[in-house]
Amino acid sequence: TLFRSTLKTLPAYVPQAFLAAEDRRFYRHGPVDLLGILRAARVNLSAGSIIQGGSTLTQQIAKTLFLTPDQTLKRKVQEALLAWRLERMLTKDEILELYLNRVFFGANAYGVDAAAQTYFGKGAGQLSLSEAALLAALPKAPSRLSPSRDLPGAIARSHLVLDRMLQEGWITPQARAQALAHPPTLVAEAQDEGDYGYVLDLAAAQAQPLVGQSAPNLVLHLTVDPMLQTSAAQIVRRVMQSE
Repeated sequence: TLFRSTLKTLPAYVPQAFLAAEDRRFYRHGPVDLLGILRAARVNLSAGSIIQGGSTLTQQIAKTLFLTPDQTLKRKVQEALLAWRLERMLTKDEILELYLNRVFFGANAYGVDAAAQTYFGKGAGQLSLSEAALLAALPKAPSRLSPSRDLPGAIARSHLVLDRMLQEGWITPQARAQALAHPPTLVAEAQDEGDYGYVLDLAAAQAQPLVGQSAPNLVLHLTVDPMLQTSAAQIVRRVMQSE
């Protein structure tokens, strides 16, 4: 994606919505949350099936970056060890930013800014509380809860996110009521890369020989600003005309 969000560029309720959905105690526990594991085990035992995971947000990042999705004991141990190493190398804020920029939202959207553009036609810094809660509801099941496929289901899940944010004291009852009264509206058509698609292809082609196969999850930061009114194609045409 051409977009990258930082905590400083986002309203506070955007990262808080994701913490409410995925890891409310993120800033209060280490790489592995033993309380979370015990709570999930109790819930799953009562339900007779696995309906709640105990992975921390850091463990999710470790799995996304380095591991396969196999549900085995060996992989869970590897996940915990990698999470421990990540928290020694990065701050909690950096890990949260990494998560926000790498998580999958369905519709070929990776990262909160790409998802905001895809579903709402705006940057992540412009998201409303109800929109942020909806996006935070998607990573758990991006295909099943895709707003373009099941908007009522995604909104119902977003209400749980708002409830958790209220419980944590991150939003007020008034803010929750306002968000419920103004549910998010999807853009008529999903945004695509348009004239910037060739920029992604060119950057990927030039980066691959430099890193080889040693960085399968490499993140590229480009100097092209997709929010500019002048498109990349127009710039190329002007350069060619001036030669």
